[in-house]
Amino acid sequence: MSKRAVLEVIALDAEDAVAAQAGGADRLELVTDMAADGLTPSRETFAAIRSSVDISLRVMLRLADGFAAGDVDALVRRARELRAEGADEFVLGFLDEAGGPDLAAVETLVAALDGCRWTFHRAIDRAADRDALRKQLAELPGLDTYLTAGAAGGVDEGMPTLVAEAARRGEPGYEPRLLVGGGLRLEHLPGLKAAGLDAFHIGGAARPGGWGAGVSAGAVAEWRAAVDA
Repeated sequence: MSKRAVLEVIALDAEDAVAAQAGGADRLELVTDMAADGLTPSRETFAAIRSSVDISLRVMLRLADGFAAGDVDALVRRARELRAEGADEFVLGFLDEAGGPDLAAVETLVAALDGCRWTFHRAIDRAADRDALRKQLAELPGLDTYLTAGAAGGVDEGMPTLVAEAARRGEPGYEPRLLVGGGLRLEHLPGLKAAGLDAFHIGGAARPGGWGAGVSAGAVAEWRAAVDA
């Protein structure tokens, strides 16, 4: 992959995927049911998207709204089905009742991924202790990215945390890339890029018509140009 900044776009179906790739997305996060903030798509949806585009696909592993793992056995079954269909990158992240990482659930699911690369998603923004969570997850195979806004309220609130964490890149627990998403707007990009952040995630921003409309290749292209500027 080139050294240019990463632009990841949420896709719900093949039409979204084609438009996002046409606009310049590097990678897609595949989900269903945005009313629940994104759940695991079907095997059939993954297959349709995989046959429609040739960029990287990260597939959400999450069966219910919130950050509790729920039925881990069902998650493992879904992961294995998707792996059998060709999925090789994933997104997951679960917290326990105290706001720490649910290590039992995460470790079980990661074992089923058999070395695939994966993102720990915005559960980190709800964690009781971000630093402790990072260090607890640091040795898990495949973890190469944290999707985060820096705070539960979004990038406006989390900017200082994002800048501070970017400065710690390479420290134990801080090796994974920061993928900034959650209330991200174009005007945030100059400050984030100046801090050394180089990966950005958009969902609603790629859909000027709202979640009821598809991804706009033009909107993605506007983000591509801003990310590359």
